[in-house]
Amino acid sequence: MEEARSPFEDAELYDILFADLCFDLDFYLELAREVAEPVLEVACGTGRVLIPCLQQGVAIDGLDLYPAMLDRLKRRAAELGFAPALYQADMRDFSLPQRYRLIFIAFNGFAHSLTTDDQLKTLRSCRRHLLPGGCFAFTLFYPGREVVNGPEGLPVLEHEVKDKTTGHTFRLFDTRTLDRVRQVQHSQMEIQELDAGGQLVASHLSEADMRWTYKPEMELLLTLAGFRRFEIYGSFDRRPLEHDTDLMIVNAWNE
Repeated sequence: MEEARSPFEDAELYDILFADLCFDLDFYLELAREVAEPVLEVACGTGRVLIPCLQQGVAIDGLDLYPAMLDRLKRRAAELGFAPALYQADMRDFSLPQRYRLIFIAFNGFAHSLTTDDQLKTLRSCRRHLLPGGCFAFTLFYPGREVVNGPEGLPVLEHEVKDKTTGHTFRLFDTRTLDRVRQVQHSQMEIQELDAGGQLVASHLSEADMRWTYKPEMELLLTLAGFRRFEIYGSFDRRPLEHDTDLMIVNAWNE
């Protein structure tokens, strides 16, 4: 067994698990066309969203905390003939040479801001890098009953994929504990790698925390961060967030 570490330190494994997820891709591509360029993706990872944006002709830069993720993104982009500007920095406190029409954080990236102070720092850092009239968008899981009252201390199979190169199957098990006062979910993850015969050949351990946020709380955070206009959706079709089974999708404008 490996010593537990952040799931974002192993970029190749992360890519095997998540590179083909596309549930939010159309939303961010449409937003880029609607709001215009230039675009910055914060917590861009290995390029799950950023690379398709490049392929659609979007002028987009990337920022991530983890060098391994950026290195893999750079290699993947170069193989396709792209060389986006990439920055290694903390989303709570970064300073880039230009301002953007659109900044977005996909796939629960904002949830890794674990305190109110962290959340405000992230919101303000992103707003500071927006051009006047620019948009900041991000996606979060919503803390509905299935989340807050879900199983704790038991491994749950969250995701399963087959690696196209090796034919091995990768299964992601998440054992969660919830701090309902701090609104933080702690995940102990095990990724099991099985060969073509179903035999376990490797086990990859990692840990991560995510903070959940309620809608009225998010409205207050956005206001305190200086956003005068914002919309909170419950789905990528931009209908309002009304049910605890919804997502939380935020669009906030620098006005």
